Amino acid sequence: MNTNASTPAPAGSFELRFPSLFDQGRGLAFPCDEQGRVDIGHLSEHALSNYLGARNRVGRDFATPRLLRAALPL
Repeated sequence: MNTNASTPAPAGSFELRFPSLFDQGRGLAFPCDEQGRVDIGHLSEHALSNYLGARNRVGRDFATPRLLRAALPL
């Protein structure tokens, strides 16, 4: 039985990643919901600055963001 179709994903189980255009393997990632919406009210001041900066620099420093399942902590 596939429970993923009817069970909502736990909060914080997705992330929005902004890959660097210049340094492969580098970039920025932010927790989001399954629609890719970042709750900016829960970001630290530093993370909020990074998030807004990454959004403004898509195409110059960062590639289009990707919505991915967040890695589970070990």
